[in-house]
Amino acid sequence: MADVECIVIGAGVVGLSAAYELARRGREVIVLEQHEIIGSEISARNSEVVHAGIYYPKDSLKSKACVQGKEMLYSFCEEYGVPYKRVGKLIVATDESQVSMLDGIRARAAANGVEDLLMLNEAQARGFEPHLACKGALFSPSTGIVDSHAYMMALQGGLEAHGGLVVVGTEVTQIETGMRPSELMGADILVEEDLEAADEHLDEDDHEEFAAKNFKGDGFTVVMKDGYAITCHELVIAAGLHSNKMLSKLAGHMRREVPKLYYAKGNYFSLPGDAPFSHLIYPVPEPGGLGVHLTLDMGNQARFGPDVEWIDEIDYEVNEARSERFYSEIRKYYPDLADGSLQADYSGIRPKLVPAGAEAADFAIWGEETHGIPGLLAYMGIESPGLTSSLALGSMGADRLIGA
Repeated sequence: MADVECIVIGAGVVGLSAAYELARRGREVIVLEQHEIIGSEISARNSEVVHAGIYYPKDSLKSKACVQGKEMLYSFCEEYGVPYKRVGKLIVATDESQVSMLDGIRARAAANGVEDLLMLNEAQARGFEPHLACKGALFSPSTGIVDSHAYMMALQGGLEAHGGLVVVGTEVTQIETGMRPSELMGADILVEEDLEAADEHLDEDDHEEFAAKNFKGDGFTVVMKDGYAITCHELVIAAGLHSNKMLSKLAGHMRREVPKLYYAKGNYFSLPGDAPFSHLIYPVPEPGGLGVHLTLDMGNQARFGPDVEWIDEIDYEVNEARSERFYSEIRKYYPDLADGSLQADYSGIRPKLVPAGAEAADFAIWGEETHGIPGLLAYMGIESPGLTSSLALGSMGADRLIGA
């Protein structure tokens, strides 16, 4: 018998959403989070934008999850009192060559079911935002902002109201298929070293029986850094920047290779004082991201970013020198930006399933149909629009794991 029905690894917006949905459907759920607080990586280091679902390829998981998730998120915020604003967004063409690109963006949005975009000429755009410099723009009225921390707290509260539990400061170091026999409960889980040691006194047949007894069977055994082990029938890996590494712990049991993860860092700079705009301002998208855009937080503070900086290791330090490119990019649509006005704020890291220069990859949700392990669900490459999509991704994952 398992210690718990379902374990979710990772307490960011996706892990919490998956856990919340599974608990709502009657599962006993425990969420394990390596850090001392929930959602301290990708979920806390982003633009906090509720995306409309404009940019993503038709029928992609990103487009479906974003469009569905947007409405789910707004409804959730209303129900749980999470602060949010439908501030709207302007996608701006800063030179004549980009104006025609707006038509393509609008067509892609319509293909995704987003049909409320309004095309604006230069004068109309300046009517929306007097400080804006552009040749044309698209206005998205359903784009908004949300307090991501309040949202995650509400998800945790909803999970706990349905009997779930979040355990922080709990780093997972090992995962094995099968649950330990009851006689081993309280002992350290057997690892590869135990099998190597067994070679010294077991013949080949006994060795296979030994391995089968302790490593095979239904469910999973999850081992924490302190050596404590817990068993479950179902396992959800939603560990953000660490999902691929976590899934790789089961690579020997999978029929498909775990993809490599690449890090695309995004730096943000803030603008002190009153925000010069009342809507979000996005340039036409650039490779790897949505350009150096302007967003607003719930306190109406303006911030610019993210840019795209490919890195090999997790590093959140913002390099002040990168502000030089920010000034040049921002002044394309906000020429009144004063020298020395930007302040280094924070950075986030997007988990990419493809390297720099490659065509953007879709979200990846791997169930048994992909990896071949019953009871296992893994989320990988959940970058933007992951915050917007989180509730939809949680619902989709629950459908795959336990059925609609």
